[in-house]
Amino acid sequence: MKHELSLLSAAQAAEAIRSGRISSEALVKTCLDRIRHSEPDIGAWAHLVPEEALEQARAADLIRKSGRATGALHGVPVGLKDIVDTKDMPTEQGSQINAGRRPDADARLVERLREAGAVIMGKTVTTEFAYLRPSSTRNPANTLHTPGGSSSGSAAAVAARHIPLAVGSQTGGSVIRPASFCGVFGFKPTRGTISRSGLLRTSATLDQVGVFANSLSDAALLVDVIGGYDQSDPASFARPRAGLLKGAQADVPVEPTIAWFDMPYHDRLAPDAQAGLETVISTLGARVERFSARPELADLVNVHKTIYDYEITEIFAETVAANTGAVSQELQDAIGRGQSISLDQYQDALAVKASAEQFFARFFNDFDAILSPAASGEAPLICEGHTGDAVYCTAWTLAGLPSLSLPLLVGENDLPVGVQLIGAAEEDDRLLRTAAWIQRSLAGHQSENGE
Repeated sequence: MKHELSLLSAAQAAEAIRSGRISSEALVKTCLDRIRHSEPDIGAWAHLVPEEALEQARAADLIRKSGRATGALHGVPVGLKDIVDTKDMPTEQGSQINAGRRPDADARLVERLREAGAVIMGKTVTTEFAYLRPSSTRNPANTLHTPGGSSSGSAAAVAARHIPLAVGSQTGGSVIRPASFCGVFGFKPTRGTISRSGLLRTSATLDQVGVFANSLSDAALLVDVIGGYDQSDPASFARPRAGLLKGAQADVPVEPTIAWFDMPYHDRLAPDAQAGLETVISTLGARVERFSARPELADLVNVHKTIYDYEITEIFAETVAANTGAVSQELQDAIGRGQSISLDQYQDALAVKASAEQFFARFFNDFDAILSPAASGEAPLICEGHTGDAVYCTAWTLAGLPSLSLPLLVGENDLPVGVQLIGAAEEDDRLLRTAAWIQRSLAGHQSENGE
């Protein structure tokens, strides 16, 4: 029974807890057992709170037994990337500089999780200040390989079934790429969907919150829970939001139309990833229209880099100057680049970003989604010293578009390879509906061909 509990989706677990068929305490104990078994090999957790998690679970069970209201994630374990502030446990942001740092208050998304009845299991490992220096976490699919960055621990913990759900963040490709490498669903909704209040800030323009799950519906459910307007976050928008779980479970009114851009940097794709993506395109057939990317579209990668380097320098220049020996060379290099960017160059990049947003708003009048690589292929070996190439994510992150990594492919070394799907801003439900249709279409094709 314990083994079976770890295979429940978050939605299944929440429903079973609400109905009294299982207890939150039993589910949390199962998760802790799995963590004890595989955590020494994976290293997904920066800070785990077993006793506190069990106390939360017992409280959730008492609430249910008393007949009081229960939330959408009542009694369900969740992990938080260690850049998300929590008042009852450390938030060290992947840096020795912040060892023992304890915030005074919960992040806004943590407040929403607690309101929904979730059990906060602890903090998952992040790269240093959510930037490029690799963390110590290893990929559950093969511990010789990286889980990606910077949300390394969140992706690995979900892939290892330590927890059904985890929160991460993306400034370049830090949700989509780890999800691809670890073989889970990664979902970064439209910029401003989830509040960033109480999270480490590395780029006021580019930082966005995302989630990890083992099913499309679970990813949608988590965003429904933690999303919402927050006046303290300048990116947050005060407009009605569609139900994402409903979107993930809905049928498409007509078969969707999907775009594929042949980007000049697709030569970085591994042959097996390229072959897998071509198979997906071929299977979807006439539903996919191919385009040669205009130079302005391909150059969005460089525009993203200009904004990121400039803004991370604004935030971290003093920290780096005061702690050179305790800060990675990767972050020092970023500060060096940022200091060479003029205000005019930065403002020009912001103008291009706004133009890109307008372009995509028009583009999605005719297309339901864009199909793209999620990463260059299988997860690199840890000994290569990096967390993978984010180039396949940065243009969509720059424009604030909702993005998904779907665990659809397997590489030549039997490691996961994700397929990315990008949708229109603030039409995340439409993206999820299209993603569900693609999953069904590909599964039906495999069934018809006996695969």
